Amino acid sequence: MRDRINALVKKREAFRPFAPAVLAAKAADHFELDHAAPFMVETCRVRSPAALPAVSHVDGTARVQTVDPAQSPRFAALLAAFEGRTGCPILLNTSFNLRGEPIVCTPVDALVCFVRSELDCLVLEDLLLERGACPRRGSRCSGTCRPPGRR
Repeated sequence: MRDRINALVKKREAFRPFAPAVLAAKAADHFELDHAAPFMVETCRVRSPAALPAVSHVDGTARVQTVDPAQSPRFAALLAAFEGRTGCPILLNTSFNLRGEPIVCTPVDALVCFVRSELDCLVLEDLLLERGACPRRGSRCSGTCRPPGRR
């Protein structure tokens, strides 16, 4: 995953890892971390039973982001749902931007970044956009891209 995102989205060196976002209550199961770390500003040793190559540095550390449901209920719910499906409460986290571009700040920025990148899908609030369902540049809308309820 690290190599795929570095090559297709970030356009940077393949060795550069991303940060793990983990449910705060599960952080100690995977990282040598005994306190909240919500801002990805410190590193700690990885000790996870799961292989985490996309978020582990070559020295066996990671720049962890702990996610507390009280502060980030939607993100925590996403991590919990992912854990329910996979058994792993960790997702790869990175800034949302292409190399040389500013970080995405608005929904329009997110859509532009999605179109210009090779991401498979984009989640904006409660909407899911999948690359395969989007019309190709220069093609006409097939009708599937209309807002719900409009014919």
